[in-house]
Parts: sequence; C-alpha cells; structure tokens
Amino acid sequence: MRVVSLVPSLTEAVAATLPGLLVGATDWCTHPADLDVPRVGGSKYPDLDRIRALRPDLVLLNIEENRREDATALAAAGVPIRVTYPRTVDGALTELADLLRDLGAPAEPDWLAAARRAWAGLPPTPVARRAVVPVWRRPWVVLGADTFAGDVLRRLGVSNIYADQPERYPRPSLEQLRADAPELVVLPDEPYRFTRDDGPEAFPGTPCALLSGRHLTWYGPSLAEAPSVLAAQLATG
Repeated sequence: MRVVSLVPSLTEAVAATLPGLLVGATDWCTHPADLDVPRVGGSKYPDLDRIRALRPDLVLLNIEENRREDATALAAAGVPIRVTYPRTVDGALTELADLLRDLGAPAEPDWLAAARRAWAGLPPTPVARRAVVPVWRRPWVVLGADTFAGDVLRRLGVSNIYADQPERYPRPSLEQLRADAPELVVLPDEPYRFTRDDGPEAFPGTPCALLSGRHLTWYGPSLAEAPSVLAAQLATG
C-alpha cells in the first residue's frame, strides 16, 4: 500500500508502526526526524498534482488540519481518502487503532498500548483551574467546545472557560479574555508559537503555562508521554 499523509500526527503514527508505507507527507510532518519521503507542500495548501503523481492508494486527512476543498478534489480525481476527526482522547485512541489495523498492522503497536495505559492511569484530577487556552493571536482565537485538546486539558485538571461556548474556536477580544478572570492561561507553541516573550505579556498578573503543542494537539506516538509532559508544564503556570 502507498500512503500519503497530510496530517503530521498520522504521519508519525504510520511511520512508527508500518515503515515503508508512506510515500509522501507535508512540509510540516516533522516526526520522525529522519523521515525521508517526498514532500507535498503544506497541510492547508498541498500540491494536489504532486500527490496524484505519487499514485497513492490512500491519502490521510483531518477535518481540522486540512481543507474540505482539497479532500473533495482528491476524491473527485479518484484518489481514495480517509478523513479523521478525533475530539476526545478515547476517540483518538480508537481512530488510531482502526486506521493502523486497516493499513495492515498485525497487532496494536507498543506505543499505542503505552498511550492507553498512560491516560487510563491518570490520578483523579484535583479541583480544576479555570483557564483560557489561546491557540492564535492577531486576532485572538481560543479553544472552545468539543475539541481534542480541550479533552486532553480537562483530564489534566484544566477547566476551559470557553468549553460551553457554541463555537469550537471562539474569537474573544483580549479585553474579554482578561475580563473572564482566568486562574491560568495555557499557551501552546502551535499552531501559534507562543513563547515566554510572546503571549504572557498580554495577561499581566495571571499565571501562564507554556505547553508543547505536539503533546497537546497531536494524536499519535506522542500520546504515550503527553500526560507526564503536559502535567509538568502545567505545574509551572
């Protein structure tokens, strides 16, 4: 089988489990670091001609990561596609197991079994800290309802102030974010690369935790270490 992945976390999952299946990936597919396959552009604007030229048996996409029009164009060209959409940790674990089985994995990989154990073994969460979770600025965009990253944080004792909003990614003003009086501001380094010098200064007097975006938003091998990595980072806020 020849697989092209337009989703960085799925690229890592397939490469770690079924080496040799991948024949193409995006420029943003940075894991594993030694992945040597043709690149097909970005997740949002891939080179569809280059993808078709690779003669894939399957192209992997994600509803949030990729554009509907690219999925439609590939399907219209007769290219088989598989679209993922996990919104919880359990959902991600299930989708990964189903995908890898369908791609020919003879058994569940060790990293996926380790991820199941890591998330099932979390201690009871303490009283959750009320938080806002920006994922972009200029304009400000925050995690809202029904997101995978939101479920990750909930399991780690973070109560997202915007979790009950109708939008999955609300766009409140900075003034509104400050008026919400969060106890914590969670700042991942992707999709927007928040750093100590870019983000915390907007919330003077409020603790800020800088998180690994890969561990917060990727659903793949990083899930096995995500609970310990993110818990340690949240503890600094």
